[in-house]
Amino acid sequence: MSTTVRNIAVFASGSGSNAENLIRYFNTMDSIHSPRIALVVTNRPDAMVISRAEKAGVPVRILTRSQINDEAVMKALMEEFAIDAIVLAGFLLMVPLFLLRMYPDRIINIHPSLLPRYGGRGMYGRHVHQAVIDAHDTITGITIHYVNEEYDSGQILFQTSVPVTDTDTADTVEAKIHALEREHFPQVVHQLWGI
Repeated sequence: MSTTVRNIAVFASGSGSNAENLIRYFNTMDSIHSPRIALVVTNRPDAMVISRAEKAGVPVRILTRSQINDEAVMKALMEEFAIDAIVLAGFLLMVPLFLLRMYPDRIINIHPSLLPRYGGRGMYGRHVHQAVIDAHDTITGITIHYVNEEYDSGQILFQTSVPVTDTDTADTVEAKIHALEREHFPQVVHQLWGI
């Protein structure tokens, strides 16, 4: 694998708002030296990310959990699209160890809390926002980090926060988090791997 990131695969399991944001940011750049989103991988055939990616002209592959955990299947797929790096954007499965070895320091994730708070198995999306409300936290935010063999425990690359008020609900916290993701996620990826 080259040291330059040209083609990024986005792995997503849900609505795909972050995937769409990344596609819009990278795939409309004029520079031939900037990375592009070359592939979207999902484990859910009903995920909204599929239609978002297809509308943007990005190929999508829907894979079962067993296919994602099959080294031969994944290696062939990554080679087919000449993937240099992987971004997790709401991907809920554990990344298999062989992919971590194929892409050392080339797999990152975005998490909707200030890790290490509210990380780990089962802590995603609304579950995180409700935990913030239930704990009466006064701030929350996003974390972008390298992926390793444990959920949400890789080296932190970027964090930013927003205040949580007494009148906030899980829904309003979610809206604040989405705004942070839209603003910062593509720029952090670009700073990490762009030219």
